[in-house]
Parts: sequence; C-alpha cells; structure tokens
Amino acid sequence: MAAEYETLKRRVLREATVLPNFLVPETVVREDGRGSDCELGDLQGRLLLLTLGITRIIEQESLDISVWGSADNADWGTKPMLSYPQKFYCGTYQVLLDLNDRPEVRYIRVQWKVSRWGRGASKPLFGFYVFAEEMSRQALTAKTA
Repeated sequence: MAAEYETLKRRVLREATVLPNFLVPETVVREDGRGSDCELGDLQGRLLLLTLGITRIIEQESLDISVWGSADNADWGTKPMLSYPQKFYCGTYQVLLDLNDRPEVRYIRVQWKVSRWGRGASKPLFGFYVFAEEMSRQALTAKTA
C-alpha cells in the first residue's frame, strides 16, 4: 500500500496540471467530511481515472466516497456524479469519471461518509486518499482490446 502511495506521490511531482492530482491527500478521518474544491482547468470535459487508496481501517466499519461536480463552485447539485461501492477493507480501487457528457462541470470535490458498528470504540477510523489523472480514450480502448 505504501509503495503505491509513494509511486503516485512521485508522479504528482513530475506532472503539472491545473487539477491537483490528489483530490484528497492521504488523511485520517473519524467523521463525515469533504475535500477541497478542485478546478478542472484543461481537464474539463475529459475522462478521469480516480484512484481511492484505503491505507488504514479498523474492523466493523464502512466508508462511502462520492464525487460531486459544479459549474460555478457554488451549486453542487443534489446527487453525486459518481459513487464508489461501499468499502470495508484496505486496498486500491479505481473508477472512471467521464466528464464528456458534463462539459459545464468546472469543479469537482470528494465527499465521504463513515460508519461504525459492533464492539469497541464507537468512532470510525479510516486512512485514505483519492488521486485523479487523465485517462486517454486510446489507452482505454487498448486495454479492452
């Protein structure tokens, strides 16, 4: 897990885009929250590969991650553009966010909800990050061919 995180971190230092590659830098959370509002810049209307890395977790808890979009950085709508399936374990999970059908979206942000049940401490504990990079249609076609 740590090696994958370090590889992504090195890639961030080599690449320069308007969108910060880490939508959520590695962080530890114990309650619901959201990341910073990120301007898409040149990536507006493009295909993005989003990587969720869960680096720390305790038993009997769940993490829900959603990605929201806005045209004006004020109205974020009532539904997320994308939601990861609910997560319970450490690991790396990837999804594609296709912004071709949403050319008006200029900003994105990540929101999370955490839940805990069962014995032990009542507060959840998650360590995670969300990383974004452009995915070319050619690379996607080549991978599926």
